[in-house]
Amino acid sequence: MAGLTLDDYVSDATTRDGRTVRIRPIRASDLDRMLEMWSRLSAETIRMRFFAPMHMNRERMRYFTEVDFDARVALVAERGERIVGVARFDRDPDRTERAEFAVLVEDAEQGHGIGTALLRALAAPADALGVTEFHGDVLAENRRLLRVLRDAGLAPAVHTDGSVVTTNFRATATQDFLAAGDEHDREAAVAALRSVLQPDTIAVVGASRDPSTIGGLVFDNLRAGRFSGAVYPVNHAADVVQTVAAYPSIADCPTTPGLVIVCVPAEAVCEVVEDAGRAGCSVVVIVSAGFGELGEQGRKRQADVLEVARRYGVRLIGPNCMGVLNAAPEKRMNATFSPNLPAAGNVGFSSQSGALGLAILGAAQRLGIGLSTFVSMGNKADISGNDLIQYWEVDDATDVILLYLESFGNPGKFGRIARRVGRTKPIAVVKAGRTSAGERAASGHTGALAAGDLAVDALFHQAGVIRTDTLEQLFDVSVLLSNGQIPETNRVAIVTNGGGPGILAADAGESNGLELPKPTERTMARLRSFLPDGASVRNPVDMIASATAEQYRQAVEALADDPHIDTVISIFIPSIVTTAGDVARALVEARSQVSPGVSLLSVFMEDSDASAILRDAGLPTFRYPEDAAVALARVARYGQWSRRPESAVVQVEGADSQDARTVVDAALEDADDVWLDPRNTDRLLKAYGIGTARFAHVRTPDEAVGAWEDIGGPVAVKLAAATHKSDVGGVKLALDSAEAVERAVAEIDRNVTGHGRRELLDDGYVVQEMLPEGVELIAGVDHHPTFGHLLLVGLGGSLVELLRDVSVRIHPITDHDVDEMLTTLRGFPLLTGYRGSEPVDLTAVKHLLFRLSSLVEDVPEVREIDINPVFAGPDGVRAVDARIRLSRE
Repeated sequence: MAGLTLDDYVSDATTRDGRTVRIRPIRASDLDRMLEMWSRLSAETIRMRFFAPMHMNRERMRYFTEVDFDARVALVAERGERIVGVARFDRDPDRTERAEFAVLVEDAEQGHGIGTALLRALAAPADALGVTEFHGDVLAENRRLLRVLRDAGLAPAVHTDGSVVTTNFRATATQDFLAAGDEHDREAAVAALRSVLQPDTIAVVGASRDPSTIGGLVFDNLRAGRFSGAVYPVNHAADVVQTVAAYPSIADCPTTPGLVIVCVPAEAVCEVVEDAGRAGCSVVVIVSAGFGELGEQGRKRQADVLEVARRYGVRLIGPNCMGVLNAAPEKRMNATFSPNLPAAGNVGFSSQSGALGLAILGAAQRLGIGLSTFVSMGNKADISGNDLIQYWEVDDATDVILLYLESFGNPGKFGRIARRVGRTKPIAVVKAGRTSAGERAASGHTGALAAGDLAVDALFHQAGVIRTDTLEQLFDVSVLLSNGQIPETNRVAIVTNGGGPGILAADAGESNGLELPKPTERTMARLRSFLPDGASVRNPVDMIASATAEQYRQAVEALADDPHIDTVISIFIPSIVTTAGDVARALVEARSQVSPGVSLLSVFMEDSDASAILRDAGLPTFRYPEDAAVALARVARYGQWSRRPESAVVQVEGADSQDARTVVDAALEDADDVWLDPRNTDRLLKAYGIGTARFAHVRTPDEAVGAWEDIGGPVAVKLAAATHKSDVGGVKLALDSAEAVERAVAEIDRNVTGHGRRELLDDGYVVQEMLPEGVELIAGVDHHPTFGHLLLVGLGGSLVELLRDVSVRIHPITDHDVDEMLTTLRGFPLLTGYRGSEPVDLTAVKHLLFRLSSLVEDVPEVREIDINPVFAGPDGVRAVDARIRLSRE
């Protein structure tokens, strides 16, 4: 294999038991370890692989370990010092795109998914060698291997001839292959986190006799928290820790701990993780700090710890975290250094910040938010938020998922997982780092408009994630979600005993997307029947200060029965007529009478016993009306997202990906980063069916005049260079004579020179037909270093960055994404016929975005596409000015 070294194609694969295996190319030096693995194989496993008993010696094994990585390729799976599996393929000398495959896993490791991981790992070297098809013979009774092929997403075609089955399958990645990988990762994540959050035994390494230290606190909290299993204090310098017999090492514990908590100095952590791996432990939580958060030296130490963990298949939480807890009564465990163990509930919470985790647990306890589990992720060296979401997806104790995030490890995977899980379990996130950390200089309109936090917003929006700006708002949202208050629509009624708070709630609600419909005449008549003459029965309903608890009950029931209303917010301010407790009890009674499909929430603007009464009844309550309205708006948007049909990625027709590949390969032949010239920009867009204006690329005034004559009719003359042309006077429009064209070239030359940018003239000029007037749009692509390709559409023209009326989504985009991108633009009415103008061809606008998405899917080297303007009219869309940047980086 050309260019392959022993460090290439090394990966860490998760297995069904939640652990990992290291997969790497085989080496000649593996001979002895391969023989050791052979010695652990049963006669039956050997027969299944070779169809008959087989004796193995050093010479024969040397054939299997010494491969050229061209005609023959082999990968091994290892745990610790042991090789536990091997997969290989041998290319057909006559048809080198075909190869015969084989896979072998030792008996003790079978059934964990190692064979599946090895087969999936063969795809990368196969792709590098141009191998597109695998084939192999399998004993018909070897159902396990046939299942391995299916589990890998390889969809084998089988032909049975007596006792032998011949299998054939594609060696390249398919959607089934990718989906199988996601499912495999999900199983592994669930298994690993089940070991973390539901262990039978725990060892605290660094457990201290001093309960004020981190190790002492964690050990003390486990004991005080009534953990049902054994807790082993591990301390090489003490025989007893907090009245419990201690052990000098993990290996000395009476049984192998199901979970290891590490609370030792950073420099000692590597040794502890290795001890855990040797002892057979599968998961380790590293509370210790002093790793990636401290700079280069800390990052090196963190990488070393992860390398040791990978060698033994151990999974890690942290480092630099505050630990984990499970609040369920039957699995109660406080393996953190927080003294707060919130009440059991249905909320799963993860915090990337250890210090903030302390505040989160304290706030949850204070607000009465019950947790199922809590995980402090710390530096996320291994197990991530993506893994946690997949665990909570199948955890019966968790109905709501809350996350505090500072960074993304794999945002694309996060989006896929969140989109799936969010259909049944809402996910709410507060994401730190909205401002300058996300900004960057961008050379194109698209890059400038898509910079900063827009990518995060797009990711959350597409995945149905509820985003909040603060932790307080996150808790507000969780109060609604944990009580199942997810309205079917955004139609809300407000009832209050004070006009001001009602207005505040209405303003906050409408500005965040809530609708306050007028009650029906029947509802208003019902309200008038028991409210005083001075009351307002519209929406908000102001019962005035004399409102009694009974009137609150009647008003809520009346509004909840209105067919135009799906949520009722009741607001109470201190009154001499009634008490907060009486009103709270009236609302609880109303809840029992109205349809379960109507959401009820309340605001009590005083300290009282009302909160406890409402909390016990499962009715959300807030201190301020604006907080209630904003939280409800966020949850209502999620409710609408979760109920809509799943959308699909649209496959475009007529794309010439082969011609696009020709353009890109030629452009990047001598450079790693390049702006395409106008001719190749036009060719690449046309390869994907994106219409463009006719043009000619010229160097001199005479060539410009010739181009005008060829095009016929009015033309524009502009700089060919990839820059904001209008900023340097590089555009002249509506030229319809030879003299005007010559004059335009001369004026552009003077303008550019006057701006001190004469180098821009080196690329010459573009003479382009003037298109019929239409709505000016911008459409484009920007490649984000973390999120991948972002697609953008909005109102275009020279004021695009001033108006900033754009929508951004992450590739790949679905039909629903495209609909929303257009309808949420402030300027959308311009596309549908504003003040008598003719509507544009919206289908053509949508297909422009689908074609851009298809282009970057097929040509990942695209880093920027900037089409501004795109003229949209009744007869379609055509690109006027386009720039494309490619890069292999």
